[in-house]
Amino acid sequence: MAITDWPEAERPRERLLAQGAGALSDAELLAVFLRVGVRGKSAVDLARDCIQRFGSLGRLFNAARADFSAIPGMGDAKYAQLQAVLEMARRTIESELRQTTTGLTSPQAVRDLLRLKLSGLEYEVFMALFLDTQNRLISAEELFRGTLAQTAVYPREVVKRALACNASAVVFAHNHPSGAPEPSGADHSLTRTLRDALALVDVRTLDHFIIAGHQALSFAERGWL
Repeated sequence: MAITDWPEAERPRERLLAQGAGALSDAELLAVFLRVGVRGKSAVDLARDCIQRFGSLGRLFNAARADFSAIPGMGDAKYAQLQAVLEMARRTIESELRQTTTGLTSPQAVRDLLRLKLSGLEYEVFMALFLDTQNRLISAEELFRGTLAQTAVYPREVVKRALACNASAVVFAHNHPSGAPEPSGADHSLTRTLRDALALVDVRTLDHFIIAGHQALSFAERGWL
């Protein structure tokens, strides 16, 4: 049955307009984006297939173009549209963090940005948010990629980037593709090393987030900084 044949109160787009986007499931949100399904499947059915194939919305968003386009009904046009939507969301949050002094005192804005950048990746990324004296975002940069270990993240390079950005503070983040947000001993050791190295050049380390799926663990909130 096509979505247009559903009772109006059950259609994803109508529910979104009446109740807000938060009322919809992941599949329903994706169905609103897709608009139409394929032969024998509604947009919701197609959305469910996509999420099931990749395991989550985050992994779907970070899927390679070839993997995404291999799904019947999901070609290059939809891949390009989805990437554009994600980039607009990232830029919107980054713009807000650059223009307000309250964004980085509210962990939610930072979490939203980091989830958009790191959630769903199948490899580990270590990144930094470089901030000015008023805690406004100067730059959000991926610094290292690969297996995270203290030997893989070079404090000297981090200090060089902080100085090049004329940063007064920094927030670190990396992802755990395994889905477990708890930090390892290496994570703790690396954070202390970076904090101490940056302190020598008067750059404050405000936080270190670990992103694992939809979860975001904050070192500062746990009292580890």
